[in-house]
Amino acid sequence: MRRGTRLRLVDIEGGANLGMLLYNPLDKLERYNAPDTLKCQHTFRLGQGNCLFSDMGRIFCSLISDDLSGHDTVCGNLSERALHEKYEVRTFQEARNERSVSGEYAFLIELGKHGLGERDLAANVNFFSKVLTDEAGNLSYVTDYSGPGSAVELRFEMDSLVIMHSCPHPLNPSPEYPRRPVAFEVLRADPPSKDDPCLNHCEENRRGFQNNAIYHLQGGY
Repeated sequence: MRRGTRLRLVDIEGGANLGMLLYNPLDKLERYNAPDTLKCQHTFRLGQGNCLFSDMGRIFCSLISDDLSGHDTVCGNLSERALHEKYEVRTFQEARNERSVSGEYAFLIELGKHGLGERDLAANVNFFSKVLTDEAGNLSYVTDYSGPGSAVELRFEMDSLVIMHSCPHPLNPSPEYPRRPVAFEVLRADPPSKDDPCLNHCEENRRGFQNNAIYHLQGGY
């Protein structure tokens, strides 16, 4: 995704999960940092007005429109082990495009196309999925959180390598492997104005945009 573009994601049937990782295409050691993203914006979940930060303090993208505002970025991926423990696994030879795939495997397939591998996996965003915590810190999945047509729109503040999958959330309690399609659309975006809600969400976001400005002045994209 180029700086100055928007990515619109739509949960077509409801109940989808869209896993996402982000990297700097010019320096892939710079990647999405979930802990810093949550800590600097004083939140546990992501929604409209939040930004996705890199581990260099820059902003990959801003959530400029969101029908849900409670997206998980703590629980990570459905692993290969969990896939085989939870579901009746169907291989490509058996089911073709209806096969069962873990988020871990799906990410690794796409990362490999860009010279990245297992060591480059990081905590990802799970759009359209929400988790709750109790007083003991236990996490629980919110079923039926995202309805048909729920949408999220991201504005990219720097060039970003975006890796996505639509595999199930690791805490999804469904006894059968969920298959929920997500549509995406790439659009042009206007640059953020001085009164932009994402820019002004908190002081840390303003510093992130300042870091982006310095990066672009030095030749980054």
